[in-house]
Amino acid sequence: MTDDSAEQQARLERFAQRLDDACERLAQVQSFAKFTQSAGALEAARRLMAVPGGVEVVYRRICALEAAGIFMGSDWEFPEKLQPVMAANTLKLSNDHTLILECLSELRLVAVARGELASATLSPDDARQFLARVLALNLRLVFGQMDESERIRLGRNAELVYQHQRFVAEQVGFGEVVEELISEIWRILAQRPIELGHVHQMINSVAGYLNSGEPGVPAASARGAERLISALYGPTRGCQEDPGLDVFRDRLAGMDEAALRNEALGFGRAMHDTGLVSPYHPVFLHYVLDHAPDLVSSTLGLSSTGVDGLTCYSELVHKLIREALWPETAQAVYGLAGLLERGVLYSGPVPAALWRQIHLQLSPEAERLLGVQDDNARSAAWARLLAGVINVLGCPRGIGQGNNPTCQSARALSMWSSNDPDYLLQVVAWATRDNDVSAHFEGKALSSAALTAHMPPAPLYDVDPVSAVTVPHLDALYMEMGRLCAFRSEDPHKWVNPEFHGWWVGRGFAIVVDVATGAVVNFARFIRRFYACYHPLYNGKNPVIHSQPAGIAVTDSTAKFVGWHAIAIERVGYDPDGEMRVYFFNPNNDSTQDWGNGVEVSTEGAGERHGESSLPFEQFLSRLYIFHFDPRDEAVDATIPEGAVERIADMAKNSWAAGRQFS
Repeated sequence: MTDDSAEQQARLERFAQRLDDACERLAQVQSFAKFTQSAGALEAARRLMAVPGGVEVVYRRICALEAAGIFMGSDWEFPEKLQPVMAANTLKLSNDHTLILECLSELRLVAVARGELASATLSPDDARQFLARVLALNLRLVFGQMDESERIRLGRNAELVYQHQRFVAEQVGFGEVVEELISEIWRILAQRPIELGHVHQMINSVAGYLNSGEPGVPAASARGAERLISALYGPTRGCQEDPGLDVFRDRLAGMDEAALRNEALGFGRAMHDTGLVSPYHPVFLHYVLDHAPDLVSSTLGLSSTGVDGLTCYSELVHKLIREALWPETAQAVYGLAGLLERGVLYSGPVPAALWRQIHLQLSPEAERLLGVQDDNARSAAWARLLAGVINVLGCPRGIGQGNNPTCQSARALSMWSSNDPDYLLQVVAWATRDNDVSAHFEGKALSSAALTAHMPPAPLYDVDPVSAVTVPHLDALYMEMGRLCAFRSEDPHKWVNPEFHGWWVGRGFAIVVDVATGAVVNFARFIRRFYACYHPLYNGKNPVIHSQPAGIAVTDSTAKFVGWHAIAIERVGYDPDGEMRVYFFNPNNDSTQDWGNGVEVSTEGAGERHGESSLPFEQFLSRLYIFHFDPRDEAVDATIPEGAVERIADMAKNSWAAGRQFS
């Protein structure tokens, strides 16, 4: 044994003894004081894990630490309530004790997965799947490929996190981690979100792993990964080895008509197959626009509907391509295809409004919200915003609220894109050119500029460009509308939603929660009214004409109440298996959610259109707490299914309504 290895072994033994002593002291502490007295054990674990080989030494003591109560009183006390996404984000924090608690929690799950620690609430398979999800979301950390921000945030703990993640991955299996990551990417892409930066990072992680020489992944998953990588970096024969944009441009100049047509078809297929757009795609689109314009429709993968729109508005579409579609804004190619397929341009004011958008100048405040730092970034920001407009019009349900706490504005943008696209374009123009969005509430004129004059909003960096420039204004207006009717005895949404969203919002309003007390009131009447307004078999077969705002009581995977959340009801109908479902837009960035007690929100496979979420009718109704309706469309004396009220009431009582007065 060399001197260095002997010294390292001595450090391991010394720090391990300190952890053993701290663990023993913690075991003697009363249960109610475990959390406040655990600092010594956590610091000893941190020091030990920072030494090479220390993670394995801590792992051999995880059962003792669990028994001593290291998790008692903390957010990690009940492992069945933990969420992989939150766990993955916690690993990037610099707070020592929070980070170490997360690391220890994952070591505990490794022990459960390996059958070395019994858990009454988690099976070994559940533990292994949880760890695979966390590792998949942080695959860069497994390989030590941290970006600069992660290194700065983690500071002295960067190496510790790398060693920890590496150890966990070795226990779970690298192949299973990457397989989980590939599934995660496909699951997200099925929702067709507009913002895909995190997806690109995950695909890069998969590509790096497949090229690293590490143990392989199952063949089926490997094929799925190759489809993702090729769709992003080599979707056609002309760019299949990712030669670089300049080389690709040179190749295009040497292609004959047949080769160009094959390239066009390849780009269109790859884009619609995955929802991903390669940076090579807009390069090709610009080329054929100049040299073979008849291939534009194939390059966009258009059906006859989209081709008609392209033909009727070719000058506008060509201008949008030339001004907005670049390798840096490649995803807008998919948005343009969606815009044409939806027939948005046939709405009279929209083409003129898009021409206005093309010539629109950004105000200094809009530039600030878009992150413009200097003159060189100004034109890029203008192009990003134009591309963002195309994306929002083409993918109405691809809008996400990011980390912005108010979901109403994201919902409004989606609803306007679907129901009133020319109004959406007006709002964008007001926000970007004038730095002032106007609205009225019960005849009172409101100005977002006046409302934010004393406190300019902070830029949002995790949303699409349209949201970045409009949401601060929309949030201010929505909050002011709420303030103006806050003194009323009923829920402010009754008056705010129709005024904020548009004329199509039903003036009828049903709520099942008493605003003052939080009690559940008139539950049976609430259920019967929703059937009479929305269920096609009980409302006279009336479909949902315009998407309607609604509110749900969100619950976690244990069915525990989390909070109130704004959604939009899109439609109600049978799924492919003949089950009646409610299809809705959820502005959360990821709409696949487990709300507990078997209520699992679906985003694909049950008849959903891209960006929609869905639940069986009764399950959806068990989490609904407010909805709008047109009183003149409500079916009179509708007879609903026998036992429906009781079934739905039981689901509510066993989830968000638990502990509330119920009538």
